[in-house]
Formats: sequence, C-alpha cells, structure tokens
Amino acid sequence: MSNLFGHISKTGEAEKPSKKKPIFPVNDELRRYLTQYSREVKLPVSYRDLQRYTYSVPLKDRQGNDTSWEKVSYDMHEWNHLRENLVRIYAILKTEGDMSYINHLDVARIDFCYFGNSQPFRIRIVNKFNDNYDHYYIKQADASRVYGLELEHLLSPNRMTYFTDRDTLIEEHIPGIPGDIFIQEHLHSNNTNLIRLAKEFVKFNERCFVQLLGDMRSYNFVVNIIPDIEDFQYRIRAIDFDQQSYEGRKNLYLPQFFKENSALVDIVLKHLNTDSIAQYQAEERTMMTYRLVSSRYRIKELLDIMSKDTISTPEKLLQLKTELSFHFKAGASFSKARTMGQLVKRQLKQTLQNNLLLIPKTKSKFDD
Repeated sequence: MSNLFGHISKTGEAEKPSKKKPIFPVNDELRRYLTQYSREVKLPVSYRDLQRYTYSVPLKDRQGNDTSWEKVSYDMHEWNHLRENLVRIYAILKTEGDMSYINHLDVARIDFCYFGNSQPFRIRIVNKFNDNYDHYYIKQADASRVYGLELEHLLSPNRMTYFTDRDTLIEEHIPGIPGDIFIQEHLHSNNTNLIRLAKEFVKFNERCFVQLLGDMRSYNFVVNIIPDIEDFQYRIRAIDFDQQSYEGRKNLYLPQFFKENSALVDIVLKHLNTDSIAQYQAEERTMMTYRLVSSRYRIKELLDIMSKDTISTPEKLLQLKTELSFHFKAGASFSKARTMGQLVKRQLKQTLQNNLLLIPKTKSKFDD
C-alpha cells in the first residue's frame, strides 16, 4: 500500500463531510445478528422517552465556555420514572444486569447534544457514597453506527460496549482526552513524546481507512495517555461512528486530510521518515489481519448483512468506488460493488490480502 502521508496537500483545502446524514433503520437481518451476539436487549427507557423534557439550559465547561450540550429537565413524575430506570440501564452496561449494586447509584444529570447526527443524551451516573461519577449515552439506533461499532469491536484494538432495543442505542462512555482539547492543551507539553504520538496517529489513520470509518476530525476521537517504562504510550480511539461507509470521497476516510488534525499531521511529517511510516502502517494492518482471522465467521456474517443493506446513496457509492479504484489501480474489483457493504468487503480484501497470505492456516492465538 502506498505511503499516503507522502501525498498530503498543503494548500489548506479542507475536507468536509456532509452536513446532515440521514438515520438508516436497523433491518430485520441486522436485528437478528444483534440478538445472536447479545447486543439486542430489552431496555426500560427509550430514546423517545428522553425527548419529553420540559426545558433545557446551556452547559458550559470548567472555563465557562459554551459547549454543544444542554442540561435538560423533566417534570417530577417523568423524572422519577427515568431516574430509576436509567440506573438499571447502567447496570445492564456495567454488570450484565446485576441489580444488586444499584441502591447506591443515582442519576446526577441528563445532557442533550443538539450537534451531530445522532443527537445523543448523555447520562451522568453518580455513586452516592463517594460522589464518583460515570457517563453513558442514549441515541437513536442508526444502522451505519451499529456497523461502525461492530467493525471497531472486531477489527480494532478496542472493545465496544453497546446495546440496542428497537430504535434505541445505548453506548458506554469511551474515556480519553478529546482530540481537539489534546491538540490545544497537551500536544506541546514537555511530557508529550511526539514520536510515539506520531506513530499512533499513523496507525489510527490506517485503521480508519481499512475499515472505511469516516469523519475522524479531532473532536470525534479521544487520546489515551498510557504510562510506560520511563515514558508514555498513546492510543487514539474513535468515539463517533455515524459516518461508517457513508461518504463518497476517499479522503474523508483518512484523518490526515482534515484541517482539524493538521497539527498531528505536522508532527508525523517532522518526526517520521517514509520507511518508519510504512513500517507502522504494516504493523497495524498485520494486527487487523490477526483480528480478522480470529473473528472471521462473525465478520463474514456481519458483512453479508451489510452488503444487502442501504446505508448511503447511489451517488456516494459510485464516487467512493471510483476513487478507491483509482487509488489502488484496481478498477474491476471495486466497480462490481453494488452497496457500501460490498465495498467494505472489497476494501478489507484489498488492504489486508498480502497480510492474509502470511498467516498460517491454523487456529489463531488471537481468538476471542
């Protein structure tokens, strides 16, 4: 695979995804898949229940700046119903539905985000004994997002905890420093190891492209700082999966092309040479291949369902397969795709085929 970082445009021309992506319904086949793998559960509260708030007030950060979130309030009858059942949902997420731990938990706050496609509610759960708190999210169930979450769970180094119930999706909070805040407040810290951070951004860029996960602007991923021997390691994690295989432009699946990520691109170009970048891309593809092999039957099942689903428009599909064909110089293989799901299948084969040839035809030690 070519070294994409060698072809970054410095013209300042920004890549921008569609302003509004439609919500694609979860079809019956995908619902059966979710049920089979224990992702579909009966929830005591739905997304629509949370929409019945009476008023909201803007939520500010610790510095007093506006955010995209609003704190919402409910009438007393509605609040009492939500309060009890939102704690129960937290137990489903964290303790497989064991309710013996919920008596010391309470709902501290419900926030609503008017920005973005999924318009999520963020639930803050507090421990009444020590005031420690945690969050989770309730969103509209969107097939694009479900496919993105599953592919991330199966192909990335991260495990995703989420459940669906008809038109409702609940997701565990993914901890980390939001990418835009990390760039602003931590990137130039004396403690930041820029070489290791550059390596991780290359790997993150590669994962997104292989999976065709789009719109990874800095506020759609978080950075984890992990203490290591005499230094730190970094992990960049996607937190927004609405743009799984939706857009038509190839560059929208490469975080390196967003102007919001330009500071990270700059450190890659400054601290890594071409051979190092190629090495880190190969390392990431190798690990993705091990994960693909270890979960091959589940991934095939998911992609078969995805291949028959509609999660984009014909125009975007045509544009993406045309651009990928040109990029890989593999016209015929991409041109046969009739859906975005088929295109993801082809993309996985195209990007990982050389690695697949190197893996012994035996049971992988990376099995789930």
